[in-house]
Amino acid sequence: MSVIEEQNKIEQEFTSLDNWEDKYSLLIKMGKELGELDPEIKIEKNKISGCQSQVWLHAKLENGKMQILGDSDAMIVKGLVAMLIKVYSNQKPEEILISPPTFLNKIGIDKHLSPTRKNGLGAM
Repeated sequence: MSVIEEQNKIEQEFTSLDNWEDKYSLLIKMGKELGELDPEIKIEKNKISGCQSQVWLHAKLENGKMQILGDSDAMIVKGLVAMLIKVYSNQKPEEILISPPTFLNKIGIDKHLSPTRKNGLGAM
């Protein structure tokens, strides 16, 4: 799937839910499905600064596509990491660069995050 198709899929999942309690549950579920990041990748150079929680992202180019791994010590943030990985991992760098995460605004997540979490999301 393309970046746009992945964004649309997540947007549909979230907009099909009636309330934010269910949306947060989906976000947490996505984070749990991400699993644990290998400790050798949870290093300082992969840590995202500007986040209230601890967040690690690691990206590498493999066979012309970006492979992205990530983790967080906070469940909601880990769900945000999982969404970004779902959208951007296994995509060509050129496609990633021309595809901003517009789905985040469309699902309204930006309106339901604290200012420090918004900063962290922007840093990711």
